[in-house]
Amino acid sequence: MDLVEIFPHLHLLRFEVGQAYLWSEADSLTLIDSGPAGSAPAIAEAVRALGRRPGDLQRIVLTHGHEDHIGGAAEAAGWGGARILAGSADAAAIRGETPLPPPVFTADWERELRASIPPLPQVPPLRVDVELGEGDTVDFGGGAQVLSVPGHTPGSIALYLPGPRVLFTGDTISNVRDRTMLGVFNADPVQAAESLHRQAELPVGTACFGHGEPIAEGAAERLRRLLPAV
Repeated sequence: MDLVEIFPHLHLLRFEVGQAYLWSEADSLTLIDSGPAGSAPAIAEAVRALGRRPGDLQRIVLTHGHEDHIGGAAEAAGWGGARILAGSADAAAIRGETPLPPPVFTADWERELRASIPPLPQVPPLRVDVELGEGDTVDFGGGAQVLSVPGHTPGSIALYLPGPRVLFTGDTISNVRDRTMLGVFNADPVQAAESLHRQAELPVGTACFGHGEPIAEGAAERLRRLLPAV
């Protein structure tokens, strides 16, 4: 696991597969996504590296229900009673009640990419304490606005912090090898493109992705370049 400072109260946790983010404030510690199964010890190590205790974690926000985003949540929630929050349309899948729809491949390269990725460990059913929807606010960063951005999964959410102008996109957008693009493996490609459009219209300064390097400055311009292509 790599711990990368984006700015003093925002850090990227990069796992072998996928990544997560820690937002640290004097009276609050928030984890956005939680990596694949087995990631909790690395998350605890990152929390301690920031001078905090794992039990300080108050909330875990899951951008969607795929295994590389929810795997460390159950153990991390047990350190001190952190609540687990997720989009309402993915909550049943996260709880193990129903499967998420499979991806619809739009090109051969996407199908080949998926075939090249080893399967991840299955994540046992996980509780969801708070189901989030459009217009909800999560209490960190001055008030994180919840955006419903379906397409990658039915219940994918993004988080936008208007004060610091930070956007957490989950897997709806990626930035791998400095190529910013619509995320891959989408259950509904048309919805996914619409969700990208919505996020690209925001006055974003910093964009944080489920896969790939964050854009620390000038993210709105980078995201708007995508609009004619999707």
